[in-house]
Amino acid sequence: MGLHDGRVVIVTGAAGGIGREHALEFARQGAKVVVNDLGPAEAVVAEIKSAGGEAVANNDDISDWEGAGRLIQTALDSFGDLHVLVNNAGILRDKMFVNMDVQMWDDVMKVHLRGTFCPTRHAVNYWRAQHKAGNPVSHPRIINTSSPSGLYGNVGQSNYGAAKAAIAAFTVITAEELARLSITVNAVAPSALTQMTAGLDDYVAKMADIKERTGFDAGSPANIAPPVVWLASPEADGITGRVFNVKGGLISVAETWVAGPSVEKDSHWDPAELGEVIPQLVAQARPNSDGAGNPRS
Repeated sequence: MGLHDGRVVIVTGAAGGIGREHALEFARQGAKVVVNDLGPAEAVVAEIKSAGGEAVANNDDISDWEGAGRLIQTALDSFGDLHVLVNNAGILRDKMFVNMDVQMWDDVMKVHLRGTFCPTRHAVNYWRAQHKAGNPVSHPRIINTSSPSGLYGNVGQSNYGAAKAAIAAFTVITAEELARLSITVNAVAPSALTQMTAGLDDYVAKMADIKERTGFDAGSPANIAPPVVWLASPEADGITGRVFNVKGGLISVAETWVAGPSVEKDSHWDPAELGEVIPQLVAQARPNSDGAGNPRS
């Protein structure tokens, strides 16, 4: 028995990398999978079918409202239902901010933010209609994809990091709003060796060193799939609005922004007073995290 026997799952951006591993693991766990990508999704479908699973390809643009609607309809037409949406599709347009142009910014925002909003909105429309009709879908799940760049920052990725931070906030907010429909919404912030990280020489070298020393392929995108597949399963009831760091064999819960040291008075602040107040607050506060989510020393 698999975690997803009889369940229908959509994975966006699933022709390669992390998305491909999601699709394959969902299929191994018994799911019927819609493999979405602008690229050759058919190859992943063939791989799933050759292993005895069920899958169909979809090549719609998930950042297009009508295209996202067709994606959801593909699941309904092919398999008669939808239980899980994994918003995984993404692109990079890395550049130092002073050299970034507006097209680089807009391209990233479109794919990551519209590409998360549009499929989610259509999926929720279906689940809400079923709920109202007295035929609620069993354990509906949304899994979004944030990034350490969005949670902790990374030089050269102001567009990508901003989009991924927004997806983390989107996850927290929609989890609250959709709880009444029994829809859970979580996210992962993955780190793995994919086409999107191929240029990060330090990270590539670190993963190669771990593999050489331990035999564990810590950089494999296959490491990201197990937490996603579990969070999307019926076993994950009650877990919602959380973002999980996933890297190699590490899983941790990312904690949201918290209100740190503070000062308050019952009157209007004069800017001249703040020259002592704000530096003292900053000195008391925990430093910003490094790229791995650890407090800087």
